[in-house]
Amino acid sequence: MNSFNNPQLSTAESGAFLHELAVVESNSIGHGTRVWAFAHILPGAVIGRDCNICDHTFIENDVVIGDRVTIKCGVQVWDGVRIEDDVFVGPNATFTNDPFPRSKAYLSAAKLGRTIIKKGASIGANATILPGLTIGEHAMVGAGAVVTRNVPLKSIVLGNPAQIVGYCDVEKIRVEQHDGPIALGPNPTAVRGVSIHKLPTVIDLRGSLSFGEVNAHVPFEIRRYFMVFSVPSSEVRGEHAHKDTHQFLICVSGSCRVIADDGVSRQEFLLDHPTIGLYLPPLTWGIQYRHSSDAVLLVLTSAPYDATDYIRDYSEFLKAVGR
Repeated sequence: MNSFNNPQLSTAESGAFLHELAVVESNSIGHGTRVWAFAHILPGAVIGRDCNICDHTFIENDVVIGDRVTIKCGVQVWDGVRIEDDVFVGPNATFTNDPFPRSKAYLSAAKLGRTIIKKGASIGANATILPGLTIGEHAMVGAGAVVTRNVPLKSIVLGNPAQIVGYCDVEKIRVEQHDGPIALGPNPTAVRGVSIHKLPTVIDLRGSLSFGEVNAHVPFEIRRYFMVFSVPSSEVRGEHAHKDTHQFLICVSGSCRVIADDGVSRQEFLLDHPTIGLYLPPLTWGIQYRHSSDAVLLVLTSAPYDATDYIRDYSEFLKAVGR
């Protein structure tokens, strides 16, 4: 230990390894954490167990870092940042703390809001995170991405500004269009209660016709419909579940992708033909994204709109399904 380090933080006493060229002023360094050369940790920072704080990192006072976090070389973690367990932060990733640089309109972390990196998330090299945002659990921020909005859990974002290009841990399903006059009926999926339906199609010289009947093809009484269209490709819709409402989705024009999640299994479905329907029972977390420019998504529901029927927080959804 050199004179730059707090003498109370010897390797033997804290159970942490502190490189002799690191400047560690905090007394809150967890057991098994390794702090490497030229890192500088200010007195108010709190760092959990078994972390890896690499060369040339700087960690300010109002920072809390969980367990098993890796922060690679050249990262500055400013006041107001919270990093939960099992997060990876790549080299030279940037946490910003000034939304209006050179304006002299300095805002405190309290006014900006916390920047929160949720459990298991990964941030790629040279990514930039604007202040006050939340990166969801197990989300992946690609190298060089500039994150200007909250990132949903398990999503993959790339680019400037960062956009969702996919989701982690999902099996992708594409159902081939059915060209015959007879429907094949529902096809079960790995997600509890969710099924893909190939709808009847009649084709002749005058064109093609697809249809569906309640109970025969749509497995509930239809009380409402709505259509989603003109969605910018960068936008994500859904991100909620219903407590009691059944839904049946048909992309009647263009294409879009739908994530269905029962709290254990997740699958992604490509809807790109008016003869394909996707049934989502109650207590299914649904996400729609990557809409083509001509996408028109028709949604049939079993009940009129009721704001109290929505579950918009994933942790509440997991409680509702008993996970």
